[in-house]
Order: sequence, then structure tokens, then C-alpha cells
Amino acid sequence: QVQLVESGGGLVQAGGSLRLSCAASGRTFSSYAMGWFRQAPGKERESVAAISWSGLSKLYVDSVKGRFTISRDNAKNTVYLEMNSLKPEDTAVYYCAAESRPYTSGSLFSANFHSWGQGTQVTVSS
Repeated sequence: QVQLVESGGGLVQAGGSLRLSCAASGRTFSSYAMGWFRQAPGKERESVAAISWSGLSKLYVDSVKGRFTISRDNAKNTVYLEMNSLKPEDTAVYYCAAESRPYTSGSLFSANFHSWGQGTQVTVSS
């Protein structure tokens, strides 16, 4: 099992930027694809981005393409989500998650992920 702790959330004005971090421990981090998800009040959780175990493959939901960048540093057991040009509709609790099977290319399907962090709040004001 892997433990995940997100950080970096906060309040930012529309057009601003934030960088989320997710620190992992308890399992071989570098062997597993990682993902970022978000859940806004009253809405279902949705995928945001995913990155393969190697970092070579990245996936994004259409609404964040060109604005968000997912990356990972396997030496630091950390995955990042760089968020630029933030919009009020990006307001949500953001969660990182680890896939259950090793050495995959990553996906945007939450069912593939079995370890979740506690989330970090991102609020974008208009």
C-alpha cells in the first residue's frame, strides 16, 4: 500500500497559477502510474491528468489541456500538477492517486487507482 499526501492548494485569482505536490511513501513509487483528480462541491469526482510510471506518457482531460502539466520526480517520490491560467471552474478539492498495477502507461479511469490522498483545496476567485 502507498500513502499519499497532497500539498500546494490555496486561493488564487483567475488567471493565476498554483503548483500541487503529492508525496508518496510505503511502496515503490517509481513503478506505478499516478493521477490527479478533482471534485467540486455537488459534483462527481473527475479525472484531471495522469502520468505513466516512467513519466514518458501523460494524459489530460480536455478542459485542462494547455493549462495544466503533470510531472513526476521518482527520486523524490513526488508527483506534481502545475496549473496555469486558472479559472473559477477549476475550483475543487484535488486528489492524487496511484494505480493498482505497476508499469502501466497511466489512465484517466479512477477505477484503475486504489490509493488516494486526503486532498488539497484549490479555490479560484473571479
